[in-house]
Amino acid sequence: MPTTLNISLLAVTLLLGACRSDPVHYHTLSPAQPNAPQGIAADIQVEQVNVPPQVDRPQMVIRQGSSGLAILETEWWGASLADELHSSLEEQLSHPGATKMLLRVDVQRFDSIPGRYARMDVQWRLRSLTSPQTRPLTCRNSLQTPAGAALDELVAAHQENVRQLVGLVGQAVSHNACP
Repeated sequence: MPTTLNISLLAVTLLLGACRSDPVHYHTLSPAQPNAPQGIAADIQVEQVNVPPQVDRPQMVIRQGSSGLAILETEWWGASLADELHSSLEEQLSHPGATKMLLRVDVQRFDSIPGRYARMDVQWRLRSLTSPQTRPLTCRNSLQTPAGAALDELVAAHQENVRQLVGLVGQAVSHNACP
């Protein structure tokens, strides 16, 4: 009987060990210390953010080779990619009490290539809520930042792309023209 009990305990231990999974790591596009661009004289509310469906998921998606994509099951954004971008932009563009504007962002390309770069091609539309007669601005930018091989470095490169986009939106507000 003790031998059967030992074998049963060993089998249960092996089965439980086989069920172990790697821990999930969470990442955000919001920098730990957001640097609000100086000189933006507007409170910009993010109306909508669209991203390509291939990457709009909680799991990080990276490029592999010239045509492959890999979904990283243990590396997740804090929310869907569209929600992460929305939150990060709103944190950095909010200036309560200033002139109200609306921003709509359509990400047309969001590439993550560890060891190479993070890239975001984006078309965005900025319009005034306080001066509806003012024509909205529709701008397009391609942002690319070198990235190290580690995923934290890749996320930092994406954070830099978002920071650059915030700066471009600020320039558009200041000059009433696309940068």
